[in-house]
Amino acid sequence: MICDAHVHFFSPGFVRALAGQRQVAVADALAHLGWDDPESAEALADRWVAELDTHRVARAAVIASIPGDEDAVSIAAARHPSRLVGYFMLDPTAGDAESRVLRALERGARGVCLFPAMQRYSLRDERVARVAEMLAGFAQPTVLFVHCGVLSVGARTRLGLPSHFDISHGNPLDLQGLAQRFPQLPIVLPHFGAGMFREALMLADLCPNIYFDTSSSNRWIRYTPGLTLEQVFATAIDVAGPERLLFGTDSSFFPRGWHRAVFDRQTAGLEAIGAQAQHISLIVGRNFERLFVRNS
Repeated sequence: MICDAHVHFFSPGFVRALAGQRQVAVADALAHLGWDDPESAEALADRWVAELDTHRVARAAVIASIPGDEDAVSIAAARHPSRLVGYFMLDPTAGDAESRVLRALERGARGVCLFPAMQRYSLRDERVARVAEMLAGFAQPTVLFVHCGVLSVGARTRLGLPSHFDISHGNPLDLQGLAQRFPQLPIVLPHFGAGMFREALMLADLCPNIYFDTSSSNRWIRYTPGLTLEQVFATAIDVAGPERLLFGTDSSFFPRGWHRAVFDRQTAGLEAIGAQAQHISLIVGRNFERLFVRNS
């Protein structure tokens, strides 16, 4: 079974926001990016499920990738509850953050995504803790997804939009107090900490509710000379155990669709280090299934 813990849901709202910042028509932005028109949240959800079927992927977490777009993934998850799990980006410092979280969770979303480098806030901010408290106390299984380390948004770069991100806000160690305060809340770090691998490992060693999402090509590896993806997997398994790794691709747009090459590269890496078959099974699907019990 394959479950993908990291798929961006580039909804019409996301595309409109990019086009607005570039001050061009939506059609022009799509043409420049080489993307298909998502048309609607419903149509995009259907297309993703068809794409998952093509690649025999059982389930995926779909991420609303701009603040305020949580309705798009709520619609998608409600339309395909046994296949899609909705995550949404949140700025926890916004005045309406808590009401947005409550509304989105009540509509079926199961993950809140924080990008502290993008919105420039500290992970030690009490407003972050209030969001975590809401998630930890919610009746349905939820996760807190926190992008640490290096952050880049390819679509912004291709459209010539500035990205004034401050990665000093993305140190995984800033999550230690939060993780210990809410030990029942799974906290997911994508891309193995995205360049702050050592810090992410220390955090995971100290806090058993820290998970790693393996998504993307993990180009951050080049910041550590000689480091390989195989070594990353071996070390992460040694420190956190295979039960706390969630396979992801970082797939995002059509016509490319599901990024099969990432799956092939990661499974090859796991096989190269001699990972046991049951451990690979946990990483590529069963851990996701355990976190998000399948709806009927």
